[in-house]
Amino acid sequence: MPFAEDELIYLAEPNGKKHWMKVSFEMLKIASLGTIDGSRLKGLDDGDVITVAGKEFTAFRPGTIELIESLERGAQIITPKDASTILLYTDVKAGDKVLEIGAGSGALTTTLLRAVSDTGHVHTVEFKEENALRALRNVRRTGLDKNWTYQIGDARTVKVEYDADALIMDMPDPEKALDNLFPCLRPGGRICAYIPNTNQLELIVNALRERKCSDIHAYENIQREMEVHQGGVRPSFSMLGHTAYLVFARKRNI
Repeated sequence: MPFAEDELIYLAEPNGKKHWMKVSFEMLKIASLGTIDGSRLKGLDDGDVITVAGKEFTAFRPGTIELIESLERGAQIITPKDASTILLYTDVKAGDKVLEIGAGSGALTTTLLRAVSDTGHVHTVEFKEENALRALRNVRRTGLDKNWTYQIGDARTVKVEYDADALIMDMPDPEKALDNLFPCLRPGGRICAYIPNTNQLELIVNALRERKCSDIHAYENIQREMEVHQGGVRPSFSMLGHTAYLVFARKRNI
C-alpha cells in the first residue's frame, strides 16, 4: 500500500543512518537533507528506492524497534530486549487493556500501544508530569495517542479506575503499590515489575508471594550482537548487558 500523507516514514542510507519525515506531497523539508519535492513520494511503498541530490535512499515504514530508537529521550527507556520479553510474558495482544506504571520517555508505552492495536487501550500512571508530556509528544508522533490515556500521581496511593488485563510497573518500589493497584487487574491477569537492583527484586517477589500470586518468575536479559565479516564471524566486543530485572506473575482469584 503506497505511503499516505502525514504518515511517518524514514529514508535509510546504505550505512543505516535514518532521516525521519511525515509524508507530504508538497515541498517537504527534511532535517539534514534539505528540501525535496514531496510529489516524488506519490506511489512509493515500503522498501522503494528514491534518489535525493544524487544519493540513493530506501523509504521504509517504521516498526516498533525503529520508533523506540527515534524517540525524544529524557528518562532512561526500557530497551527493546526487555520490552519484547515483557510483551511475551504478559501476553499483551490486540484488544487488551494494559495499566502501565511509569511513562519514562514512552518507549514501552509505544511498544504496548502497537501490540494492543486499534481495539485495545493503554492507561499510564506517571509520577512526573514532565515525563508524561514527553511521552505524549512521542506517542502523538507515531499516531497511536488515540488509544492512550494517562494520569499524574503516585501509584502507591492515587485512585485508578481501570479494568486491566496486564499490570506493568516501572518504579523503584512496586511492592508498595500492589495493594492500591491489584483491584484494577482482572483475575488471571498478568503482572510485570521492572527493577534495576537485586534488593528490589527480593522485595517484589516476596510481596507477590504474600498475595498468593501464581507463576512467579524473575529474569535478566543480556544481549550481544554478532559481527559478520567476509571470511570471519565473531561476537561484538560490546554488548547490552544488565539493564534491569524482570519479575512476572499472575493474579489468582482468591
